Amino acid sequence: MNLYWTSVRPINGLRHFVCVNELLDKGDLKLLLVSVIDIEVNLIVSKNELENSGSWNIGWLELNKSESITQDYIAFKGSKNFSEPTKLLLNDSSKFKLS
Repeated sequence: MNLYWTSVRPINGLRHFVCVNELLDKGDLKLLLVSVIDIEVNLIVSKNELENSGSWNIGWLELNKSESITQDYIAFKGSKNFSEPTKLLLNDSSKFKLS
């Protein structure tokens, strides 16, 4: 499974993501993707959607800054309440679990 992905369209203004967890949900493999820029921009997608929908490219594509970080990101950050930091729980099998 490739860990690095680029979204065809920005998600909350960002396009480069890394897969940090694999989750099994009723026999369907789902993946937790987190933006490489901001942990608050994260989503769960099925492995099938990631690999077959045409919405994702394998790896991090080299993009102009204006394509990889859009004005939607600034709007997203402006709409957030920062009283509690975002926390992600990593599975023991995650490539990013350090301890």
